[in-house]
Amino acid sequence: MDRETALKVVEEHAKSDSLRKHLAAVEECMRAYARKEGEDEELWGIAGLVHDFDWEVCPTPESHPTFGAEILRSNGFSEPIVRAVLSHGNHTGVARETLMEKALFACDELSGFVTAVALVRPTKSLSETSVRSVRRKFKDKRFAASVSREDIYAGAEELGVDLDEHIQFIIDALKPIAPRLGLAQ
Repeated sequence: MDRETALKVVEEHAKSDSLRKHLAAVEECMRAYARKEGEDEELWGIAGLVHDFDWEVCPTPESHPTFGAEILRSNGFSEPIVRAVLSHGNHTGVARETLMEKALFACDELSGFVTAVALVRPTKSLSETSVRSVRRKFKDKRFAASVSREDIYAGAEELGVDLDEHIQFIIDALKPIAPRLGLAQ
């Protein structure tokens, strides 16, 4: 599977700018973790890129990502990618076993939360987004209310990383693509 094919699937199903930005953010975080761990950056990046591609076309929220997994299989995506996509949803019953699966779960909610924190900063800059500012926003349940704080904590734990280090890693991973996310570096 190559990125170009993955992008075609994303472009066909993910129409909103916000969803496409989220997919790009998770892709970039997954690539960064793959580099850190000496893993296949292309494979991990593609898993991040397609993990939520079906969000807007799912018949029900409960059918995500199972609905999308079937689309991925029919388009020739490898089983490790399909498993990673399935395992990022707690309700699917697919346990996270591989490092890639754990990284996808850990990057998903946190990348969106970090992006939201940066967007409300006066400069919209990731350079001015700190671990401390992200942690402060965790406490405000109205801020990015749809983001599961429990999943963020669980993701870092499953990945075996300190939460503050994980937050900083995600901030740093997103900096190279900040303009694509509507942010300053």
